Amino acid sequence: MSILITGASGTIGSLILQRLASAGTELKALVRTPGKAVLPRGVTEVVGDMSSPKSMRAALSSVRTLFLLNAVTPDEVTQALMTLNLAREAGIERIVYLSVIHADRYTDVPHFTGKHTVERMIESLALSATILRPAYFMQNDASIKSVVEHHGVYPMPIGEAGVGMIDVRDIADIAAAELLMRHHTAHALPRRTLELVGPEIVTGPIAAAVWSAELQREIRYGGNDLDGFEQQLAAYGPDWMAYDMRLMMARIQTIGMHGEPGAVEGLEKMLGRPLRRYRDAVRDLLKQD
Repeated sequence: MSILITGASGTIGSLILQRLASAGTELKALVRTPGKAVLPRGVTEVVGDMSSPKSMRAALSSVRTLFLLNAVTPDEVTQALMTLNLAREAGIERIVYLSVIHADRYTDVPHFTGKHTVERMIESLALSATILRPAYFMQNDASIKSVVEHHGVYPMPIGEAGVGMIDVRDIADIAAAELLMRHHTAHALPRRTLELVGPEIVTGPIAAAVWSAELQREIRYGGNDLDGFEQQLAAYGPDWMAYDMRLMMARIQTIGMHGEPGAVEGLEKMLGRPLRRYRDAVRDLLKQD
């Protein structure tokens, strides 16, 4: 019986595969296009589409443990709910679901409320699952690296309410640990939810100060302009996604993204090491071409 990783070609899914590849466990990676993803040795490619019940029934065959990650798409909720129902049909009782922090509070943000809907299904049907609720990914800022370097501005309008940014490598380490724990138990474990936050609260001005220190020149915070933020995103991607991200940033500016008391300590105890800090992620981004 295997562990199936969805979103296997993406940032988090590929990192999880790397961490599990040496664990001596049968691994399957769900991909939409055959041969496109570079997979670790020993990982079996499974071609499927979460919008197709037929392909997912085949993909979930002989699977003991499921990692469920959905891309932000207009039919994200449909894909997730169908996949969970098909997993139940297949008798899968070990699930790790990647949600988002404050899914129940960012009620006007489509992809947050969508993930909360999936959480409600997991809860109402008493599925044996770990729900991972990460805050803003530090590596999201890879997309604005050139703006920071060439214009001296940190442009993400995250405001000053503060965000417990988390490194995607820490998310992958935690997800891998949860998958292995559930996979190797004789009986399905109770449902639990983990808030995934980093060890410090980052604001727009703090992020700009970190970039300033690493580049050794002044980087200023670009401010809280959501109109400009939406327009920039819409110039390079779908306008529905740009609006979704605008609504998310508005919530971040208003209430931030803060973990519950003790969240950081619990994660560091699980990992047996400190969580990565924002400056560590910035240093790594600056080393990349």
